[in-house]
Amino acid sequence: MTTQPPHPFDDRLYALRTRWEQYLADGQLEQFIEFAVAVDSLAEHFARLRLPGLSRLCEGLEKAVLAHIGNADSHPLPAQARVALQRQIDALFGSIATSQPRVPVRRAEEKASAQEHAWHRPRSVWLVTAAGREDVADGLERQLNYFGFRVQRMDWDSESAVEPGQAPLAVLFIPADGAAAGATELARITACRRACPASQLFYLGVASVIDPIVALMRAGIDVAIPNDEQPAMVVNRLLDLIQTEEQERYRVLVVEDSRVAATLICRTLTEHGIDSHAIADPSQLLEVLQSYRPDLILMDMHMPRFNGVEATRVLRQMSAYQTLPIVYLSGESNIGMQVEALRLGGDQFLIKPFNPVLLAAVVKTKIARFRDMQRSTRIDGLTGLLNHSAAKARLKAMTESAAPGERFSVAMIDIDHFKAINDTYGHPVGDQVIRGLAWLLKARLREGDLIGRYGGEEFIVALPGTDAVLAQTVLDRIRGDFAALPHTHPGGALYATFSAGVAAWPAIDSAAALTETADRALLDAKRLGRNRVEIAHS
Repeated sequence: MTTQPPHPFDDRLYALRTRWEQYLADGQLEQFIEFAVAVDSLAEHFARLRLPGLSRLCEGLEKAVLAHIGNADSHPLPAQARVALQRQIDALFGSIATSQPRVPVRRAEEKASAQEHAWHRPRSVWLVTAAGREDVADGLERQLNYFGFRVQRMDWDSESAVEPGQAPLAVLFIPADGAAAGATELARITACRRACPASQLFYLGVASVIDPIVALMRAGIDVAIPNDEQPAMVVNRLLDLIQTEEQERYRVLVVEDSRVAATLICRTLTEHGIDSHAIADPSQLLEVLQSYRPDLILMDMHMPRFNGVEATRVLRQMSAYQTLPIVYLSGESNIGMQVEALRLGGDQFLIKPFNPVLLAAVVKTKIARFRDMQRSTRIDGLTGLLNHSAAKARLKAMTESAAPGERFSVAMIDIDHFKAINDTYGHPVGDQVIRGLAWLLKARLREGDLIGRYGGEEFIVALPGTDAVLAQTVLDRIRGDFAALPHTHPGGALYATFSAGVAAWPAIDSAAALTETADRALLDAKRLGRNRVEIAHS
């Protein structure tokens, strides 16, 4: 029997089904381990795409699978165990079939060419509102509409029937004021989770007490918003959900003098979608680190000439590698030696022979935290956008990697009369205006576009695949939306505008000249009366 790829997510689903069928046919432990690897890879993929319901189902299957990884004598599994696993597999694929996949964008150029004019793609959001909380729902709906979401209202007694492919991006539960979730509310949440396995479920307004939050999570809630957090902050969380650009593949440097061990490690990493490079001689370490630039090192403990601990101590003296994760792989079972290795700079110690699923889990977890730490140095804390230095570096990389004939536009954006907003309403309201523009840019622009906070109330954007005229059209549409966006404060609501200047590559042929030229066009827009977008003169 030939199995066709069952869903357009990618070939991970096909691999999972195929490896399960191969195991059912032959019943070998090695085949079961390969099936476990496929399940783990799929769970990680769903987590990266922010599909919590599917991640939960896949992790449940993975837990059941790992419980059966033992020695070869336990395989093939008894019929009862195979039937139980088959039910979980069928439940997973059934949920996938009713979900609308969000396929990640792999390259900004592909995004630009495929969707050059698809700047505004409405996403569905459900608002489940308790009686007496309509005012909160009304305000939140207005915010969501401004940011391009399509809102459907319902009460807590409504059914959660969903047509295939029509599940919402998110469901927001607004409970009665001051009321904790009771059995009826928890049952409603559970029913919604079953109907919408790929949606994010939010509960707005929960006391900072662990027991009710745990109960909500068990029912299916992904994010519980505390009572003291502004409902408007939910908008930013929703905008983050649509940023599903595919991450650069993880890279692991394997330092291992055994060719057999290195081959096995690299094969395991490849099956989990992780790129790897192996070296047998640790004296090559510094040279390879500079050229390969890994996210993590898997280091053998005992090697010729010097050991893994000595190599690690050398790396920790260099600023470029002080935080690079290093995981030891060794047959060393002496606890004292392991503790010493960790004390002198290692991050974790795994004993050979290693469990391939555990190895992959450790590698991915360490790299994810390492990248999050790196990301925190590039992100503006107020808006979540790229900060000044990261935006400049990204633009410079765009100019250096641009192919012949490639085009893109750069715009400098500045909020009009921002000092007067701060002086009149205070800095917290000014921060809210800045966040409002940042969120609107995230909602209206594409995943592959550069969006950064350049400083204060000034922003920079770069739009691949656009000329200056198209960029002006897109930004002018956003300008009109921003002018109509209410920014609430204790005395009511205020409205703000922005001005922008646009310059285009390759007419302007360097990153510095692009920002300078766009900034001059921004000054023109200010002189011409503000609240407008101007193209730089040649």
